[in-house]
Amino acid sequence: MSVVTVSPKFQIVIPLDVRRSLGIRAGEKVCVMEYDGRIALIPIKPMKKMRGAFKGMDTTVCRETDRV
Repeated sequence: MSVVTVSPKFQIVIPLDVRRSLGIRAGEKVCVMEYDGRIALIPIKPMKKMRGAFKGMDTTVCRETDRV
């Protein structure tokens, strides 16, 4: 866990290890959300980079017999 300080302009710096692990680069957009008293930063990736992200994912779904 990394600790950051909020500047007088309410800015923070995302720690280097977090930026590297998520592949965040300068100029990229990040979605900021408040959830249950917490702040979440979610990187926004272009759709072209998301191509193949779910390859090999199990898409079988257990369905109720009256819903088929």
